[in-house]
Amino acid sequence: MSTPRGIRNCNPLNIRRNSTQWQGLRPEQTDSAFFQFISMPYGYRAAIRTLVTYYNKYGIKTIRGIISRWAPPSENHTEEYINVVAERTGFSSDEEIDICNADDMIAIVAAMSFVENGVVADKSEIQQGYLLAFAS
Repeated sequence: MSTPRGIRNCNPLNIRRNSTQWQGLRPEQTDSAFFQFISMPYGYRAAIRTLVTYYNKYGIKTIRGIISRWAPPSENHTEEYINVVAERTGFSSDEEIDICNADDMIAIVAAMSFVENGVVADKSEIQQGYLLAFAS
């Protein structure tokens, strides 16, 4: 069984390459579609910062809102993704969530990582990513 792309790239939520200069990017980006990070915590940091932007800039406060933007139906089975994240976190898909609550954020990101990679995330790496996300 091969290692999932998101794990190989230390980009567990499979953030697509764009012009963002994330902290912790590998100096050489060899994947043409997705960012590659130097460690999993930096990949989680980028994901967490993105979700905080969704919350603060766009007012996205539910799992349905987060996943609909993160994984649109044009590219994903969005409703299935929403259902898995809701089930794994224990939140209703339309429940308002305080995305800045560490425990809630870690649960959501862990569930999203599971959907993206098919493996259970190491929550200590997500915690490190959370701390990196709010370090400055």
